[in-house]
Amino acid sequence: MENLLNTLKSKYEKLLLGGGLNKIERHKEKGKMTAWERIVYLLDEDRPYTEIGAFAGDGMYEEHGGCPNGGVVVVMGYVKNRLCIIVSNDATVKAGAWFPITGKKNLRAQEIAMENHLPIIYLVDSAGVYLPLQDEIFPDKEHFGRIFRNNAKISSMGIPQISAIMGSCVAGGAYLPIMSDYALIVEGTGSVFLAGSYLVKSSIGETIDNETLGGATTHCEISGVTDNKYSDDRSCLDAIKGIIDKFGENDKNQFSHIASIQPEFPATHIYKNLPEDRLKPYNMLEILKTIVDNGSLEEYKKDYGKTLICALARVDGWAVGIIANQREMVKAKKPGNATEMQMGGVIYSDSADKAARFIMNCNQQKIPLVFFQDVTGFMVGSRSEHSGIIKDGAKMVNAMANSVVPKFTFIVGNSYGAGNYAMCGKAYDPRLIYAWPTAQMAVMSGASAGKTLLQIQEATLKAKEVALSEEEKKNLLSKIEQQYNQQLSPYYAAARLWVDGVIDPKDTRKIISMGIEAANHNPTVDRYNVGVIQV
Repeated sequence: MENLLNTLKSKYEKLLLGGGLNKIERHKEKGKMTAWERIVYLLDEDRPYTEIGAFAGDGMYEEHGGCPNGGVVVVMGYVKNRLCIIVSNDATVKAGAWFPITGKKNLRAQEIAMENHLPIIYLVDSAGVYLPLQDEIFPDKEHFGRIFRNNAKISSMGIPQISAIMGSCVAGGAYLPIMSDYALIVEGTGSVFLAGSYLVKSSIGETIDNETLGGATTHCEISGVTDNKYSDDRSCLDAIKGIIDKFGENDKNQFSHIASIQPEFPATHIYKNLPEDRLKPYNMLEILKTIVDNGSLEEYKKDYGKTLICALARVDGWAVGIIANQREMVKAKKPGNATEMQMGGVIYSDSADKAARFIMNCNQQKIPLVFFQDVTGFMVGSRSEHSGIIKDGAKMVNAMANSVVPKFTFIVGNSYGAGNYAMCGKAYDPRLIYAWPTAQMAVMSGASAGKTLLQIQEATLKAKEVALSEEEKKNLLSKIEQQYNQQLSPYYAAARLWVDGVIDPKDTRKIISMGIEAANHNPTVDRYNVGVIQV
């Protein structure tokens, strides 16, 4: 765990450098603050914050020079005691241009703002779409245009949007700040126009400089496109704080919250109890006791369906319903005084049945759900199939997918196959989803996938009357497993925004607490209806 945490720390420190020290120096020479400096200046001191989408783009677009952190920083934090989403373009990464992953990350930020009715602040400093990859960011439903559609939807929902134009703001990207409730601009560095001076010259023959075309004076004094101009970044950010400070309060939900109590064990207890080997058993209850408030854990049907822990608890005072994979081997009683051993991390019929009922209870009682994944999948084999594992699994997926209370997911270890789905993977709309450094996510484990893929390749070659020697089989299996294991990495998942980031396990409690507080800002809870349930 120490090695894994050191890797996490070093990778994260590299993220903070954006496009590199040289790019940062040139950025600052223009009198501009960096993307992170702007965020830190906005945030209330000594208040927690949560980064969304850290490691987006990690290892991607290398043939284009890379796109660290997706070229944009997204944070959920407090500004003037108001929980907000902040989106800050990093102009040290390809001048803040939008790569495909940049668009996906911006949409994720807007999604969180919409789900939780949180004000969203855009700190704009971007050259627009990255043209070499325009076909992957421009025309589709979840591409660049969706940003402006969301601007309109967010406005119609009554959620405040504030934009600060602190650098370039070009072409279609010009609509984002101007579709916000407030559009501020920094003199000398901020500019906004549909077409820059070069394109204007080539299109209509007009010769004009960018400042006259779309600078702060033009848009504050002539066009009225922007509201006010500011001499530098800090004064502009101060104005944002001043605006937020005047917001009134809206209705909130009433998720149960009392005074916080510290967990039974410190977070370091996780490091001692979570084995490095993903196949080794451990007691998930020991992990949960480092996260939930001491004395608050109440197990549901603890002697039935024991490969899934279902429990009511409190986290930082907030009431939660927990569904967690138990990784110990357990004994399950069967009719006629028989018993069977059940493997930890596997979902059996009885555990799926229990979880479905528990999820429905929590929805009836307005209790947010937290999932801790260390799952290898559903049990297979004739005995399991004859007992109806598919219908019981479908019942659990149905109850979870239709859940109307906020859901939060943490991938502790394995996250394989349909187990990822049943335990509220990304496809099932968790409000936040994070991976620990110990996480692995794929259709199946590397060893299982390697053997399966080897058998497929052997069969293909055999059809061509090509036989492999044992040494060739060994080398091919090694190559397959190496490639597959790279895709198992939590950073591979975070790079593609399958998760919102890779975190130190000690931050789990903070993220749950902030996540429920954010969810509490949305007073609307739909009626819970699971539809047709297989029984």
